[in-house]
Amino acid sequence: MNKIMSTVALSVFAVMLAGCSANNDKTVVTVKSINEIAPYPQAEEGYTRSIIYLPELKNEQNAKVELMIGKDMLVDCNLHRLSGSISQQELKGWGYQYYVVNSNNNGISTLMACPLDVKEKMEFVTINNNLDLINYNSRLPIVVYAPSDLKVKYRIWSATNEVKSAVIE
Repeated sequence: MNKIMSTVALSVFAVMLAGCSANNDKTVVTVKSINEIAPYPQAEEGYTRSIIYLPELKNEQNAKVELMIGKDMLVDCNLHRLSGSISQQELKGWGYQYYVVNSNNNGISTLMACPLDVKEKMEFVTINNNLDLINYNSRLPIVVYAPSDLKVKYRIWSATNEVKSAVIE
């Protein structure tokens, strides 16, 4: 009986200790293999599957994620974009979302005459994101299928607790 009680007490202590250490460091992201989460499809030929694991936040409802898909290109003074679109798909039977990028990698730009002293520079040129910002959810990864020559980057947007009132006229 004493062996059972000491084993149970030791197990409870180990669980409490693990819980304390996990709560002290909120920036750690537990990464599982995507196949352990759900049966996301493999990337088609010419595409890569990029996975974004988000860290847990205190108020995730106040944060959004912006996808930025593009590539580094040599650009001049004009505004540059890649043609293409991002579509949201549903993983059948699971209800999870994933995103597919369609692009022919053709660049579009404004046609301003650049001053002679302006040199070309490397810049990350993106597809015009036709999606709204994605709800922040650290419990599920964001899965993106994009052409192999494009990079998937993201930006996290968050709101402050400050609320302001409009002026009434």
